[in-house]
Amino acid sequence: MLTQDQKDTILATVPVLREGGVALTTHFYKRLFTHHPELKNLFNMGNQNAGKQQMALAMAVLGYAENIANPAVLMPVVNSIGHKHTSLNITPEQYDVVGHHLIESIKEVLGEAATPDIVQAWAVAYNQLAEIMKSHEKGLYDQKEQAPNSWLGYKEFVVSSKVKESSEITSFYLVPKDKSNVPEYKSGQYVSLKIYIPALGLTQIRQYSLSQAPNGKEFRISVKKEIKPNPSKNGIISNYIHDNLEIGNSVELSAPSGVFTLNESDRTKVFVSGGIGLTPLMAMLETIALTKDSKVIWIHGARDSKVQAFRTRVEQLQSSSDSIKVINFYDQLLDSSLSSTLYQGVVDLPSIQGVVFDNSMDYYLCGPTLFLEKQIKDLKNLGINPDQIFFEEFGPATL
Repeated sequence: MLTQDQKDTILATVPVLREGGVALTTHFYKRLFTHHPELKNLFNMGNQNAGKQQMALAMAVLGYAENIANPAVLMPVVNSIGHKHTSLNITPEQYDVVGHHLIESIKEVLGEAATPDIVQAWAVAYNQLAEIMKSHEKGLYDQKEQAPNSWLGYKEFVVSSKVKESSEITSFYLVPKDKSNVPEYKSGQYVSLKIYIPALGLTQIRQYSLSQAPNGKEFRISVKKEIKPNPSKNGIISNYIHDNLEIGNSVELSAPSGVFTLNESDRTKVFVSGGIGLTPLMAMLETIALTKDSKVIWIHGARDSKVQAFRTRVEQLQSSSDSIKVINFYDQLLDSSLSSTLYQGVVDLPSIQGVVFDNSMDYYLCGPTLFLEKQIKDLKNLGINPDQIFFEEFGPATL
């Protein structure tokens, strides 16, 4: 356990982490991959190249340091990270590897400023956090192992159907190769898909939201194809899945994980998504349409109606229920025949007419970082209680 002197030492490093945390984590990842190149098959190398994982880790280390006197306040973050780690099948032994290279990186980056007291304090602090994480993740692994039809690690699934949802997004329906049923996941959760990418010479793992309400028989993931001439490594993987994953092909999946799920309140649900961010919300919308336990305001932003996935499905659900209201924001209004309420431009909640957003509602947001920042800011300006705002950020968490 950390002594009070060690806690004070950790707190004293906070200004250094604010100033140079990304430099530290960048050095750490380079060191880690130099000594353990096999871990490139575990980490998202697209986010590595973009610097997103380095930033996310720097913010996590800073958050831990700032709250070192009471790490219990970080349990929601620990839970979210734990779900990601169990989805990736992270093992306790890997914490030891990471800890070693993190402490060595502190020595190398800080140089003479890394006094023995600082190094020792951070070694104890890391081990304390690692034990918290390992204990929490053991509980999550135990839940997976005990849940009906669930499994640990990865399981082979077969593509049973491939459906084009828009000009950019395709859904893949996946069933267990052993013909077993799938677990009753919570709407909003994701699976990790592991696949070998020849262009990278690596096995890569990506999380994909389950985009339909659970039915016990299959999973559906919906993947956006990157249309840029030179896609990022993340784009290469999405494009490989689009172009090479056909009916009858196999992939490896982890059991469902994730904390971005529907709560059990009967309050009106406001779903706000941008682009491919609608996928976990589709599962939530279908679940509510089946149970009819609350009203829904569906708000989605896309470049135009051609790139919007599930447009017909959403309109079908709206036409069959008086409790679902659909609002779309398009950069370009190409089709005026849609049954939804249309606005031109980016999603802008304050500009929506005929809807009063208040604290009688729960808000579920999903999309890229800049999209989420705007929606969260607008909701707070509208007086919405932050405890009623739930969001899923695509990529490493930075919000």
